[in-house]
Amino acid sequence: MTTFEPAVEDGQPVVTYEVRGPVALVTVNRPKYTNAQNSKVTYALDAFFTRAVDDDDVAVIVLAGAGKHFSGGHDIGTPGRDVDESFDRRAVIWWDHADKQGVDSRYARESEVYLGMCRRWREIPKPMIAMVQGACIAGGLMLAWSCDFVVASEDAFFSDPVVRMGIPGVEYFAHPWQMSPRAAKEFLFTGDRWTAQRARAAGMVNHVVPRDELESTVFALAGRIAAMPRLGLALAKKAVNQAEDAQGLRVGMDSVFGLHHAAHAHNAEVGTDSLAGLDARSMARGNRA
Repeated sequence: MTTFEPAVEDGQPVVTYEVRGPVALVTVNRPKYTNAQNSKVTYALDAFFTRAVDDDDVAVIVLAGAGKHFSGGHDIGTPGRDVDESFDRRAVIWWDHADKQGVDSRYARESEVYLGMCRRWREIPKPMIAMVQGACIAGGLMLAWSCDFVVASEDAFFSDPVVRMGIPGVEYFAHPWQMSPRAAKEFLFTGDRWTAQRARAAGMVNHVVPRDELESTVFALAGRIAAMPRLGLALAKKAVNQAEDAQGLRVGMDSVFGLHHAAHAHNAEVGTDSLAGLDARSMARGNRA
């Protein structure tokens, strides 16, 4: 098994990996920046998920975020933002974006590090549980939605506010499958924060528990799942995923991914940049409004 060393930021790895019995715990470790995702994070996640799949002693994978929040979304303004850096192209086969311009660059990068990665993780043959506390915003939804289960603490909240940028939702557009179409429209059109309880009522979350019981609840669930036959779990997961695809999930994502990039291009053509001039601070202010 190849050993992978994730990127280091402020002296700490951007993602950590730990095995507890039959469970691999993969943790995004940028708490100073609400675990915002840059390419270094997505590649570290991919490497550790691969390690967990290759380890026959691991039956279940738990995805977590260090600190107060699960994930505040894509990195659109931290010192570690790496939008212009080359990537390894492990999820899809596309040319390098770093020396390209406009849509040629954005489409290539986001096909790989966001949509492509999340689709790749959705197909991991071992069950995955997202352990969510605090914020799960925009790109954070993509991480949670790539998992098979979402267990949230009572202080967790969920939102996709990118319509504020003129963009019709994050790249991994699973909204109408994570909740009803009418709920998805409200979720997107308002950009409101949904509590964990409301997210559970909408079908997005499996369980809501007190914050101090989150980890024990997740690992108890993982233990029950780990007792099932590995192949049976893999085939059951494939069966449900295929049913979602038959209901249009994959083709729906493809169509919305095009709309997503049309919005980026429109912003760049009529304004100052592809994000409609909004940065992390202005988005955070709007999210709190």
